[in-house]
Amino acid sequence: MDNRQLQQVQKPELQNSNLLNVMKFFVFSAIGIFVFFVPVTLNGKSSIMLDHFVTYIQLAVPSILPYYALLVIFLGAIYPFVTRSWNKDAVTTVFSLLKVFGLVTAIMLVFNVGPKWFFEPDMAPFLFNKLVVSVGLLVPIGSVFLALLVGYGLLEFIGIFMQPVMRPIWKTPGRSAIDAVASFVGSYSIGLLITNRVFKEGKYTIKEAAIIATGFSTVSATFMIVVAKTLNLMEVWNAYFWVTLVVTFIVTAITVRIWPLNKMSESYYKGMEGDEEVIIKKDRVKTAWKEAMITADQSSSLGKNIWVNLKDGFIMTMGILPSIMSVGLLGLILAEFTPLFDWLGYIFYPFTALVQLPEPMLAAKASAVSIAEMFLPALLVTKAAIVTKFVIAVVSVSSIIFFSAVVPCILSTEIPLTIGKLVVIWFERVVFTILLAAPIAYLIL
Repeated sequence: MDNRQLQQVQKPELQNSNLLNVMKFFVFSAIGIFVFFVPVTLNGKSSIMLDHFVTYIQLAVPSILPYYALLVIFLGAIYPFVTRSWNKDAVTTVFSLLKVFGLVTAIMLVFNVGPKWFFEPDMAPFLFNKLVVSVGLLVPIGSVFLALLVGYGLLEFIGIFMQPVMRPIWKTPGRSAIDAVASFVGSYSIGLLITNRVFKEGKYTIKEAAIIATGFSTVSATFMIVVAKTLNLMEVWNAYFWVTLVVTFIVTAITVRIWPLNKMSESYYKGMEGDEEVIIKKDRVKTAWKEAMITADQSSSLGKNIWVNLKDGFIMTMGILPSIMSVGLLGLILAEFTPLFDWLGYIFYPFTALVQLPEPMLAAKASAVSIAEMFLPALLVTKAAIVTKFVIAVVSVSSIIFFSAVVPCILSTEIPLTIGKLVVIWFERVVFTILLAAPIAYLIL
């Protein structure tokens, strides 16, 4: 049988396959986009569907949620010990012990045991009711719809079109666009998982992997919703989301050109010979479509994809909730009862004053707190002017590096970044974010 006859035999099968793949690409991606990005007004409240889902559950079964959150925190606290990963290194040991502390504080709160200051409305109850419960619902539910958004070719389609801009602007391969988008719509842990795997395959240099890990591995859209809800910014959700995305990536474009990132090694993982990316210079649309169709064709069934994402999302939630209760509470205690963040705030005060933010010292203090936990800045400015709230909401995401989750995640990869370098990169990112986000906030609010 010659090639022409073979093609004729295969053609109907390919057409059916292509039609199914096209349907998967458009329908599933569209549902994901709708749930995450299209504001819908229900019961007089304008928000995205994911937020409506979570709000419905919170109103439907309010009495069950504290015990659900406590169960998740319990599972998260014992998980490192069950998997025997708690003593892998010093940082992991510290955070594993902090998760146990988070469990203790959650038990104290749910069963109403502890000192009076612990139950002040802006201390443990705020962390638990506003953040722990919201995150405990948002991340697992969000992970279900992320299966639709990232599992059927949309990321690969975008990646091909991003090739001409990734290298000149961010000094990374076009394929790193997938990491960037995966982090923004998925989570930093998903992004770092992708980055570490691709780095170990020899497709990123040490410098490229470091840039991606510290520049693109942001908290996800689901976490941004929690910040926006905490600061009553859901009415301007789309503006907040897109401003944060743009500012984050502009800041990354700046930091890759200054120390320490610009001095990172250009060699590959363990000295291996690198697998450089093939640059697409023509037929970009055709190639992007082909990559999307290949991904859609090779994708798991909808049920399996949702189950895998839900499992990953729940495990991630188990890691995050006890950290919020422990690191978050310690951060609030330091902010409330010690001058530590006031002192650190003076580092950023010249910049918040320069851009004329209302209450510049409060904004500077909130910016300083972002090194501990990305939610803490929002907690400090809940009663501030909307411009301040907007800028700090952007800072809490764009700063990227915080010790309750991202730092241990980065340190657990094979990417050779030290805590010292991470702190320097954090400082640079906060400064540039303040300088960029404030003028935009004044323009759009």
